[in-house]
Amino acid sequence: MSADVRRQRKAAIAESDERLLAGLGYKQEFQREFRPLEVFGIAFSIVGLVPSIASVLFYSIPNGGPVAMWAVASTFIFFGGLSMAELASAAPTSGGLYFWAHSYSSPKWRNLLAWIVGYANTIGMISSVASVDWGAAVQIMAAAGLSSNGSFTMTNSKTFGVYVAVVLSHTVVCSLGTKILARLQNVYIALNILLCFAIIIALPAATPRELKNSPSYALGNFTNLYDWPNGFAFILSFLAPVWTICSYDSSVHISEEASNAAIAVPWSIVWSISIGGILGFAVNVTLAFCMGQDLEGLMNNSLGQPMAQIFLNSFGKTITLAVWAFIILAQYMMGSSMMLATSRQSFAFARDGALPFSSWLYRMNSFTKTPVNTVLFCAAGSIALGALVFAGTQAVNAVFSISNIAQYIAYSIPIAARWIWRKENGWTPGPFSLGAWSGICAIVSVIWMIFTSIVFLFPTTSSTSAQDMNYTVVVIGGVLILSLVWYYFPVYGGVHWFEGPVPTVVGYRGGRKWMAQKDVEEVHDASVEKEK
Repeated sequence: MSADVRRQRKAAIAESDERLLAGLGYKQEFQREFRPLEVFGIAFSIVGLVPSIASVLFYSIPNGGPVAMWAVASTFIFFGGLSMAELASAAPTSGGLYFWAHSYSSPKWRNLLAWIVGYANTIGMISSVASVDWGAAVQIMAAAGLSSNGSFTMTNSKTFGVYVAVVLSHTVVCSLGTKILARLQNVYIALNILLCFAIIIALPAATPRELKNSPSYALGNFTNLYDWPNGFAFILSFLAPVWTICSYDSSVHISEEASNAAIAVPWSIVWSISIGGILGFAVNVTLAFCMGQDLEGLMNNSLGQPMAQIFLNSFGKTITLAVWAFIILAQYMMGSSMMLATSRQSFAFARDGALPFSSWLYRMNSFTKTPVNTVLFCAAGSIALGALVFAGTQAVNAVFSISNIAQYIAYSIPIAARWIWRKENGWTPGPFSLGAWSGICAIVSVIWMIFTSIVFLFPTTSSTSAQDMNYTVVVIGGVLILSLVWYYFPVYGGVHWFEGPVPTVVGYRGGRKWMAQKDVEEVHDASVEKEK
């Protein structure tokens, strides 16, 4: 294909993307620099796999082991991804979830549901940044402990200091230009895949014979280190794969920066979950065969990371430090992508006036052409959540649950609304459509999300105390209650002024349903003429 043909094709795709966005009511403000592979890179780098599994292995090991729950959970997660991909193809906008909730709900409920989804998505994504960067800080602390032969003492204050440094560095990275952020995704993809295969191949080769487990133990043993019944312990272990393969809406929030978004975004969701599920299962099987049988020793090791101890037992100190450095780097990249997607979601929500200080948040930096203010907003929220560590270990661990539950609230409402009010919401599928399977996927995914959201509110053990309770319900409940208080607040509350997505194109008249193609073209052309 000649250079001229490529340029013409790129220009045609860009114009098509801009017209589709105008049909949703928004003018083009971002630079569309993300190629399809890089859109996939956002979602896949956030899955993270090896660093993600390292961050949450302490959930799966004491609740039956890392293998069986992964196969079960990733299958149900895939259903949710398919349902979201279909919505993303029909309406690829940075607002994503709350935009869909408003578009597909009945007139009576659309404003309230969009408000709830928007705030659940906001807190869910900010807590995802917090949980990823907290995982990076803990991994850095583990490396410090390993390199010092145990003389370094990890404290909450030290870990929080490293955590703040990681968050602030991500603030700088995610304030860069769109083209730089897009190209970085290629590095993130390569590192994550290479890291997976390195673990799958090298760990079995290096593990001493006495630490290798038989197939019957690795695939069939169920060890419950806590006091919940085995069945419920197995369900609690779902938090590990759900947290790992979560935030797959991240690629949705860069829709307005993606080329050929109606196709690239849904397929990035599908492929990131599929590849993440398969490679993640392979990594977990590898760990199960190579971790020995002293599970309590893995959970209570001085490094604070079960995976770091598994590597130390197999590789020795020098190689473990080398491998661990790449895991930290992958975790850091994961946090960078998460901060990027979170800032775009907050920008879109502020664009529609729903966040506090929306007029300040809805600003594009004139130099980088990126929403620097919302990056700062997300960083501040993440640091505030990280400060929960001073309330106790269980409090900061709750951040992992908060991200899952808040995101599942935000995911399930638009998926359900699209079917509950299907006779009146003017649904028109995009290029990615499930056809007759759409309803089945929606039912399975919504039931799964409701079920797991309830389960993740339970504490680690049945006999708990104020210090060891699960604070997820307190934090997420508090945020949602405050958002509802603001919505219904007399005179100034959102119920008096929030009308959902606010059009930014000249002459938009799409109303509650998608515009006819001729109207899309007229609105787009009018907007272009106005800006001239």
